[in-house]
Amino acid sequence: MISVLVADDHEMVRAGFRMILDAQDDITVVADVADGEAAVRRARELRPDVCLVDIRMPGLDGLRVTELLAPQAKVVVVTTFDTDENLHRALENGASGFLTKDAGPALLVESVRAAARGDVLISPDVTLRVLRSWTRPSASVDVGLLTPRERDVVREVARGLGNREIGDALHLSLSTVKTHLAAAQGKTGARNRVELAAWAFRARLVEP
Repeated sequence: MISVLVADDHEMVRAGFRMILDAQDDITVVADVADGEAAVRRARELRPDVCLVDIRMPGLDGLRVTELLAPQAKVVVVTTFDTDENLHRALENGASGFLTKDAGPALLVESVRAAARGDVLISPDVTLRVLRSWTRPSASVDVGLLTPRERDVVREVARGLGNREIGDALHLSLSTVKTHLAAAQGKTGARNRVELAAWAFRARLVEP
């Protein structure tokens, strides 16, 4: 069971996150708090597997909370302020994820699971903005590493779709999408979806 602490100064956001996460068979919310100091204190008391932290909070902001907690816990930053500066600072401070609040329930759940297993997940819209700015095509990338179906799946990852959305777009089951993704990551050496999307841009599977 993945234990989660939610830190956000809006009660409705905390209640919404708790409802979404507690509905999962493998996730339980052990606490929700309204400010950064409480987040650090309760996280050190309860030692949750994952902390969901807003950036704008009273007292300590979410970036400072991330810096304090990341050595002991996985921290996913959830915010409406998805600037490149906030993303870079969050990752530099040890965040295991960076989501916008409009990312949707499925991606919220996926981010918690990804953080718990040591992966990093970033909101697709933020990922695409960063990759388009910094990733350059490379002739050395061998697209032939992947089967045609794996390329289809990776292309949709690079376009910002989640697993369920990929399944709907390609008429594949969720388990089949996950199988193709795992195979693609193994063949390309990508450790997570962000690196897989970057590979897709270098391989010209999608255009910047």
